[in-house]
Amino acid sequence: MTSDHPHDPGHDHDHARTFQPDLSEPTSDAALIGVALRRLMIERGVYSAEEERATIERMAGANPGNGARIVARAWSDPAFKERLLADGAEAIKELGYDLSPLEFTVLENTDRLHNVVVCTLCSCYPRALLGQSPAWYKSKNYRARVVREPRAVLAEFGVALADDVEVRVHDSTAELRYMILPQRPAGTEGLDEADLAALVTRDSLIGTQRDLTPKDPAAR
Repeated sequence: MTSDHPHDPGHDHDHARTFQPDLSEPTSDAALIGVALRRLMIERGVYSAEEERATIERMAGANPGNGARIVARAWSDPAFKERLLADGAEAIKELGYDLSPLEFTVLENTDRLHNVVVCTLCSCYPRALLGQSPAWYKSKNYRARVVREPRAVLAEFGVALADDVEVRVHDSTAELRYMILPQRPAGTEGLDEADLAALVTRDSLIGTQRDLTPKDPAAR
């Protein structure tokens, strides 16, 4: 984790010009190695083919709505929010999600603190909760720059931060996944969890969006 001292549905910003996806790498050798490792893991009893199939099916159905549901529960239930921030991996099991054996940490954005997530080495990402990672998240441009100049990168995403807001950049690893708990928008006190979840965007769960806007009641 680094700090900045002196550094889907509802997504409105187009980052194609700023963050270009990486060029494809040759995959033939890697694919062969992956097949060999899969067979070895199954033969050694690390997991079964049935467990692998079930995991793939869960991943295929994953989307940012899963993370949004967790956020909506935290906004609505202070006790759950406390458990979520203390032990995210355990708390999300209450909603039927399980990232085992990965560690899972939820980071809260506040008036004085903004968190953003990156994977500097590759593209580690909580896919089971957020679905497929966006191309810009995997790009070398984002991975390198957000650590060095987070305020500049966030500004390109439309996130304007006051000087007194601290920025913390969190680096995902092969063992650890992060998710951001965005601030609850003002004026949403009367919304139920389903309506609250509808306000949450994929980018807000990564930290490249800060302000969430309540929908016009007349439009619901």
